Amino acid sequence: MSRLYLLRHAKSSWKDASLDDHDRPLAPRGKRASKAIGRYLRDHDIEPELVLCSSAKRARQTLERLGPAGVDARIEPELYGAGALDLLSRLHQVPEGVASAMLIGHNPGMQQLAFNLAGLDDKFPTAALATFEVDRWSTLETAELIDYVRPRDLDAPAS
Repeated sequence: MSRLYLLRHAKSSWKDASLDDHDRPLAPRGKRASKAIGRYLRDHDIEPELVLCSSAKRARQTLERLGPAGVDARIEPELYGAGALDLLSRLHQVPEGVASAMLIGHNPGMQQLAFNLAGLDDKFPTAALATFEVDRWSTLETAELIDYVRPRDLDAPAS
């Protein structure tokens, strides 16, 4: 069994209306929430072997604030704005020897993927983390949801 972590990027800032969507940074609330999720990962000894991260600034900043050093993190432009089927297709390419992978992306694709995999029928707010057990990456269609945490569950600001 492998582990899949779906993490929606933390809350972004809309302060500078001149910025392209791809270039929006984290808002202060997003910075706090991503730090809280980072603490949660450390407290639960979660250190994914592979991280696939959208190239959007807010996704990259979320990854930076999680704190794992030495992780194989790949910034992938095609994850920006990807739908659930595209995200699933990318996960099918994860080598079978990878014991755990984290995908950092955007809604609505992340929420729909969580629903498709395990029927997670809950909103997928910014900085939410869903953890799944996966049989095989190459044939992934469904997975068992084993954990779901939102920043508000961690006494961090909801995003």
